[in-house]
Amino acid sequence: MLLISAFVLSMAHPSFLSKTGFGFLAFISIIPVFSVIKNTSWKLVGAYGFLYGFVYYSIFNYWLTTFHPLAILIVTIIKGAEMVPLFFALKAADRWLSGILKGRLVPLFQAMFWVSYAYLSQNWFAGYPYGTVAYALYNYRVLIQIADFSGIWGLTFMLVYPQALLGNWFCDHYSRTCTEHSEGLWDHIKFHKVSLIVYAVLLVGQTIYGIITLSYWSKVEEDNTFKVATVQHNADSWKGGYDTYKRNFINLEKMSLEAMLYNPDMVIWSETAFVPSVNWYTNYPYTGDDEGATFDYLRKIQGLVNDFVKFGSELGLPLLTGNPYSVIKDESLPPYDEEGEWNKLDYNSVILFDDGTIKQSYLKQHLVPFTEHFPYEKQMPWLYNLLKANDYHWWEKGTEPVVFETSNGITFSTPICYEDVFGDICAAFVANGADIIINMTNDSWSGSEAAERQHMAMAVFRSVENRRTTLRGTNSGMTCLITPDGKIQGEMTPFKMGWKIWEVPVYSGKTYGTTFYTDTVDIGVKICIWASYLILAVGLVLVIIKRFRGQKKKEQ
Repeated sequence: MLLISAFVLSMAHPSFLSKTGFGFLAFISIIPVFSVIKNTSWKLVGAYGFLYGFVYYSIFNYWLTTFHPLAILIVTIIKGAEMVPLFFALKAADRWLSGILKGRLVPLFQAMFWVSYAYLSQNWFAGYPYGTVAYALYNYRVLIQIADFSGIWGLTFMLVYPQALLGNWFCDHYSRTCTEHSEGLWDHIKFHKVSLIVYAVLLVGQTIYGIITLSYWSKVEEDNTFKVATVQHNADSWKGGYDTYKRNFINLEKMSLEAMLYNPDMVIWSETAFVPSVNWYTNYPYTGDDEGATFDYLRKIQGLVNDFVKFGSELGLPLLTGNPYSVIKDESLPPYDEEGEWNKLDYNSVILFDDGTIKQSYLKQHLVPFTEHFPYEKQMPWLYNLLKANDYHWWEKGTEPVVFETSNGITFSTPICYEDVFGDICAAFVANGADIIINMTNDSWSGSEAAERQHMAMAVFRSVENRRTTLRGTNSGMTCLITPDGKIQGEMTPFKMGWKIWEVPVYSGKTYGTTFYTDTVDIGVKICIWASYLILAVGLVLVIIKRFRGQKKKEQ
């Protein structure tokens, strides 16, 4: 049952079977989980939790094998381990808390625990939100509008609660050792009628709110329109070196000039589209005449950066591109040593190049664990050395939610790559004044349209949560526009070189304000987490008291 559930849940999202996913499966896919948990023992529940997480993410994240076999092994082990405490908590709700109101609140408690797990599992060093059940609903626009109030967490609760209720009934009704609740489904529904009535009211309210909100956003007038050209150069992320960088630049340059015929306000290239650090080679140009392969390479790269600066200066409008931002590591040493090695620290960044200079830059705040950042060199040197041996590159970490501003007053922020899958990061940008979210992404390494669509599906919720337009500028997909009501528009063909002009609608904070979610970022789920801790603590106390009383009776 667990293996079937893991497969069905993975198919609810974009996958190798469907590029858009079978979203309706999210409404039923985890019912077996609750049946298994109720029917199994304490000794096995942890092992089942690990099995479920391991299998689910092996199927869901199958495309990680393209990145590196080590990547999918690390992810599946971590996600399996994260499921272990969840399964124990769900079991505790069934065993410890079944006496409260005769078990009527068990499905409610289990839904709360699942929501808490979903949040906690993405908010530690190795956490990431891929696979969260509610993201499968990205095309169900009526239902997802409540995200501007609750974020993804309210949707997760609304999905999990009825499945917990049904899962417990299936176990009771079909178990070989029938329990006291082995009634028919209708009797089971009547037994939980109070919580079901509350849930039904919430569901009706969610639907009505979605209908009204969609109607509102279909009629609302934007404050401004920002004409942008996105260039999708479809480069192979695995190839580097001067020849590759030069070829990519030529392609980017050519398509940008073609797009210029349509008079855009700005040109956008994707994450690390131009690789040599413009700010480094501008501030510390290499002008030496030393001999050797390293110095020849430096001269070529310096020439390429000079070509970029010349192109950007002559473009006549702002150029937004992913480009590493490098700074001196040791101020007491020169930029280059005698061997031609750099004395620098690198940031994964976005630069706004205009009038021949870098006007603004944003340094990525949330680095990809293990591949971009690993802070446990001293604690786990064996893993650190293993990652380094597999050619992973560490970036420095940015700290500021930078808001860019154009000469005509349009403000935007640029979450880099998977930063837009974290609701709090995008909310911080909007709270800081961003009127547009421009996601700069390079998912080409995955070789999978499903991977790119899984990423895009999560970006939908950032637009709805903050009621801002999202424009995705990618290397190979999914380049598209997402409106504040979550509608995906104008998808460019993935894994195909091209460019596109967008009339980006701007809904400014001055006119439309900010949402409850933007103002209170994840407050609801944080309350849910502390309530879950309290509920589990109460359940544990009740178990201890019950055992103590039982022991006393035996002694008497």
